Amino acid sequence: MHRFRLGLAVLLMPLAAAAQSATVYRCPGNVYTSSADISAKEAESRGCKTIEGAPITVIQGPRARAGSPVPEAPRASDSRVDPSQQRARDGDARRILEAELKKEEERLAQLQKEYNNGEPERRGDERNYQKYLDRVAEMKAAIARKESDIAAIKREIGKLPSS
Repeated sequence: MHRFRLGLAVLLMPLAAAAQSATVYRCPGNVYTSSADISAKEAESRGCKTIEGAPITVIQGPRARAGSPVPEAPRASDSRVDPSQQRARDGDARRILEAELKKEEERLAQLQKEYNNGEPERRGDERNYQKYLDRVAEMKAAIARKESDIAAIKREIGKLPSS
């Protein structure tokens, strides 16, 4: 057992020495990094301070994508939008939604015309009556979806502040 401990100690000594030889830097913004990540010159140029003699526990956080800075929490003053800009955005949203509503209402009118109150004209490829019934059911479902879409667009328009 004593031999095992001695062998283990001999194996772990180089790892402990390497861990102690690594310099740890505290950079502005409470960012901690080691000499394995940046050079001493780079740490100095960033304004990092060397930390010595204090045990440090490092918990790896999520890494930012290459080329993108780490996002900061928005401050209250940053998240405010100029009222005139917001009115312009709301106006744009209203115009887009109204155009979409008009297009959907036109499509609904076309579907209802084709549906002909549940009795659309039979087509030549519908010799089988079941094919005709299936098409009628599909048309009815399409009309119900369009009506639902129109109602959703109207709700979205209703949520926008009036001009």
